[in-house]
Amino acid sequence: MKKMEMTATQIARELDISRSYLYYLKNNHAFTVEVDENGRPVWNREVLEAIRRVLAERKVPAKEKKEESYRTIRINNRRYLGNKYKLLDFIRRVVQEHCPGISTVADIFAGTGAVASAFTDKKLITNDIMYSNYICHKAWFDSQPYSEEKLVDLILDYNSLRVDEENYMTENFADTYFSREDCARIGYIRENIENLYKKGEINERERALLITSLLYAMDKIAKTCGHYDAYRKGAVFDRHLELALPVPEGTLNANNICYNEDTNELMKKIEADLVYIDPPYNSRQYCDAYHLLENVARWEKPDVHGVARKMDRSALKSDYCTTRAADAFEDLIRNTKARFILLSYNNMAEKGDERSNAKMSDEDILRILGQKGRVSVYSESYKAFTTGKSDIKENEERLFLCVCEEEREVIPSPLNYTGGKFKLLPQILPLFPRDAGQVVDLFCGGCNVGLNVGASRVLFNDTNEHLIRLFEVFGRMDKEAVLGEISRIIDRFGLSRSWEKGYAHYRCGSSSDGLGDYNRQPFLELRKAFNERKERDDLYYLMLYVLIVYSFNNQIRFNRKGEFNLPVGKRDFNPRMQKKLSAFMDRLKSGDYRFTSRDFREIRPEEFPADTFFYVDPPYLITCATYNEQNGWTEQDERDLLAYLDRVDGCGMRFALSNVVESRGRRNDILADWVEQHPGHYRMIPLDFSYSNSNYHIKDKGSTTREVLVVNYG
Repeated sequence: MKKMEMTATQIARELDISRSYLYYLKNNHAFTVEVDENGRPVWNREVLEAIRRVLAERKVPAKEKKEESYRTIRINNRRYLGNKYKLLDFIRRVVQEHCPGISTVADIFAGTGAVASAFTDKKLITNDIMYSNYICHKAWFDSQPYSEEKLVDLILDYNSLRVDEENYMTENFADTYFSREDCARIGYIRENIENLYKKGEINERERALLITSLLYAMDKIAKTCGHYDAYRKGAVFDRHLELALPVPEGTLNANNICYNEDTNELMKKIEADLVYIDPPYNSRQYCDAYHLLENVARWEKPDVHGVARKMDRSALKSDYCTTRAADAFEDLIRNTKARFILLSYNNMAEKGDERSNAKMSDEDILRILGQKGRVSVYSESYKAFTTGKSDIKENEERLFLCVCEEEREVIPSPLNYTGGKFKLLPQILPLFPRDAGQVVDLFCGGCNVGLNVGASRVLFNDTNEHLIRLFEVFGRMDKEAVLGEISRIIDRFGLSRSWEKGYAHYRCGSSSDGLGDYNRQPFLELRKAFNERKERDDLYYLMLYVLIVYSFNNQIRFNRKGEFNLPVGKRDFNPRMQKKLSAFMDRLKSGDYRFTSRDFREIRPEEFPADTFFYVDPPYLITCATYNEQNGWTEQDERDLLAYLDRVDGCGMRFALSNVVESRGRRNDILADWVEQHPGHYRMIPLDFSYSNSNYHIKDKGSTTREVLVVNYG
């Protein structure tokens, strides 16, 4: 077996022919090419020269050389029960007219993803309990880069295959929904996709795109009525499997996230500006209608039974298809955290057959949504996609829009960051503008402010790169994976687990040292391992987080050598810390949040939209906080920052500056004079707060600290 030295794309490019013509020559035995253990061609220089000789002999016309023959597909090229593609204009219109300032959209019963596709200019959260839908969401909405050339090569390869083998598909589905020949190809292709992924030859997005291509191709030729409750007996298999290249939107939000979970459980941990809800309306379970596509997508090869060859689907059954629908919906809405809830629910009522009748009454819907806020109803007539047995007249799709009245939950940072503003939030948040389309948290620290502003689109910036990279890990990694790795780090170094074993187990009681005596040596070993670790990977930053949790006052500090140098503290990863981290990660995954680690002077206000709001919480010039040691913030920095805010103001944008104008007998004349130079335009609002829990609190109780918020808006 010769080593693969080239790809089909490279050969086609060097010979100036299309990839489809290359496969045409191969399938017609114009040249010989060996295959690997997976049955795929092994392209190399020897094959290239053989093809070159064939082309010279044939004198191939330019037209024949250049023509490509693979098809492409878009998200809407699939029939699906309840698909809202034809209603997108109606849905978009209602959102545009009645849901201002949204940055994040959660489509929590996403199905094919048609509605989510109407909001690709937003941060998208999609969910579906069926893996066959979830994997398509990964293909259409995930922002992971992928190689189109690699996909085209594979699709052309798959389409040229002539497979004659026994596999899971032929053994269970031959001559039912598909011919035996197509079942053999489906089974081979699906197995090959999985093998390529396991060997690292394709990434997660490429795997999703290939599976999506296969599912769409299967759906196009299946001998059904658009679903898989039954197949057409005696049908002629006159169409055969042909994969097409999925073409997602070119620009997608890097923070898009796709879930494959029970919707009611998911809503306990996510939030969005707009939550779109399109649950099943009637007793038809989607897992029954699409069991075969689900089976191929999961590729767990379960036993199947009955004439329709269905697998066990009990874990996928939905309460929304039963008499429990209203109770499930009430639980869902109770846990929904959003500014707007948009529910699609048609007026089937008693108009269809018994299985088609809606499971929730309008009275239930209005009562449940009314507990959350103000409800309006919009309607539009449309033709339903049914199974062919129902005679439905005057069918209307209704959109129930709830403008939620609940206040957004305030989430604390999982870090006890010096100068954090969590306790000040009740004073400063009401002073912020409510209509900001985007927020720039210029000195984000622990993220207490940016994470709790009204806008869900926030740029967090801080010069502490360790801090920023840690937040990026929290935002990117699965929460259970993070908590699992933290647990493994704690066990690896033998740190305390008081939440499981209690303080008495560590003989610590309620002494002033807390768990410090027990954790001191394990902590030092962890600190040494962290400082010696060269690779700045996810594990590095999770080790940093554990250090912070077990360090003095849960702080973060590095010396001039770049080493973490705080001593051990009294606490461990107790339930309070676990709850804060969990809520923090849920919020990070829900918002359209970006992180940068740059000097504030490098962030150009001119590059942001006019509705951007800048929150600025710099080191305080006249305090002795740890972040201001060793001239960490100078008078020149202060002047540069104030000049920067003048630029923000000159761009017509709003800002709020947190600062201290007096502290321990010192006065910030630079700040005071700057405000006085803009009479009637810049306002200095006094705040009432004492940092009594921080490491720079004032020991002289008689001295005065005047914390202020300076704003340039009324």
